[in-house]
Amino acid sequence: MIATKNPQYVSIPLKYAVMPMSKHERCYLCFMFSLFSKEQSADSSIPESIYDFTVPSIDGGIINFSAFRGKKIMIVNTASFCGYTPQYEQLEALYRANKERLIIVGVPSNDFLFQEPLSNKKIEQFCKTKYDVTFPMAAKMPVKGKNKTALYRWLTEKKLNGYADSEVEWNFQKYLIDEAGRLVHIFPHKMPPDSKEIADAIGI
Repeated sequence: MIATKNPQYVSIPLKYAVMPMSKHERCYLCFMFSLFSKEQSADSSIPESIYDFTVPSIDGGIINFSAFRGKKIMIVNTASFCGYTPQYEQLEALYRANKERLIIVGVPSNDFLFQEPLSNKKIEQFCKTKYDVTFPMAAKMPVKGKNKTALYRWLTEKKLNGYADSEVEWNFQKYLIDEAGRLVHIFPHKMPPDSKEIADAIGI
């Protein structure tokens, strides 16, 4: 029996307190619970802080974001054969002029019309030869869709970054993180790195 101290309610046998379910209903509930558990597990595997991320670098090493504490961080998805590829030059100029306060991390991606088909080695050669890039470059990785990396899940999901939900719309979209590790600005691919909006956000 289910006991109650409220005289307005009548005790009922426990066997009637639980509604019977068919086999199909039980299977459905188990399925939904498994999906919820997988989602929770996937979220829990993503670091809470940007400083807890490490990603492979384009030269075979590791980029450890904890090394960037106290600086602004701009993360930019890049491609070698895009109309916005010349932004590499502006990004490099921005980095060289402000490297004491700003880190730029390039993330090559082949997500948009296959505009980054090159291998990591050839991307690295292209960047150095054509644009003399010296800022850190990650290894090529997906930045959108169900296969996007944990870093880009953090950047694009408000429940993880605490700032905003977003989608990477094209090559050279820019995410700016402040000195405390908080995502604070998202700049579209069309906005050049030498724009006033970006300069103001960085504080230069």
